[in-house]
Amino acid sequence: MAGLNALEGAALVIGGIYMLVMGLLGRPESPQQAEMGGLTLIALGLIPLFAARGLLRRRSWSRGPALITQIIALPVAWTLLRSQGALIPAGIVLAAVSLTALYQLARPTTIVALGIRRPGAEPDTDPEA
Repeated sequence: MAGLNALEGAALVIGGIYMLVMGLLGRPESPQQAEMGGLTLIALGLIPLFAARGLLRRRSWSRGPALITQIIALPVAWTLLRSQGALIPAGIVLAAVSLTALYQLARPTTIVALGIRRPGAEPDTDPEA
């Protein structure tokens, strides 16, 4: 689960660095747009990377950013699936990774491992935990 988040984060950061470098050194139609897009992808890539680090350390706060990242990835995957060429397999991979990560994050064993309690439950007294 942490690995899937780290994989997505790394892909975003690498894509952002590529866009930034091409915006600075290449000949894009709009260098400012390429550079800003690259910086945005890098910033967005840091979120799943921090979430993956938190998941590895079993921090309860990390589940929220990880869930949000996966939910946001689903419309991106849908857009890739509706495109043409090499983007369709990328959409399939992204959808599979996102759905797998969402399933893993929603499992009761994950919730227990992260120490997440039901609202209003006292520590160590929840009979269903």
